[in-house]
Amino acid sequence: MLANLYDMEKTIINNYEEFESLLGKEIGVSEYLQITQGQIDKFAEATLDFQWIHTDPERAATESPFRTTIAHGYLTVSMLTYLWYSIVDVRNVKMIVNYGIEKLRFQEPVLVNDKIRSRVYLNDIRNLRGIAKVQVRIIVEIEGKSKPAYEALVNFLYHFE
Repeated sequence: MLANLYDMEKTIINNYEEFESLLGKEIGVSEYLQITQGQIDKFAEATLDFQWIHTDPERAATESPFRTTIAHGYLTVSMLTYLWYSIVDVRNVKMIVNYGIEKLRFQEPVLVNDKIRSRVYLNDIRNLRGIAKVQVRIIVEIEGKSKPAYEALVNFLYHFE
């Protein structure tokens, strides 16, 4: 079960200047979130990606080098919004646009029932005629593992009021 985003303690950002003050700093670390077989199966249904390594626990137990199913890499990427907004509360915005992901590299598979969390740093911020282009470096860690699931540079556009 996912925690309610409204109940978590977060870094509050009210405007461009407050965002800019975080440049080069760690913004925060999310709580761990468990990836279940149910989530993996629903993602497979939504994306029509039914590869057995994700959706067949019995076969994965005998044929997979991991001896269990693994989450789709893009399932874990789709959790970015949830992980990001469990760390920050950006206020006074008219609109937020997911602008892109750069340098995404998968490094470690997320096994069924693994717990992931994000560690986020403000990598860059630019004022584009009143629109804040924010680039965060997100490292998605797996509980108990030294290598992260992945790292990426994620870009958002914030239209402040």
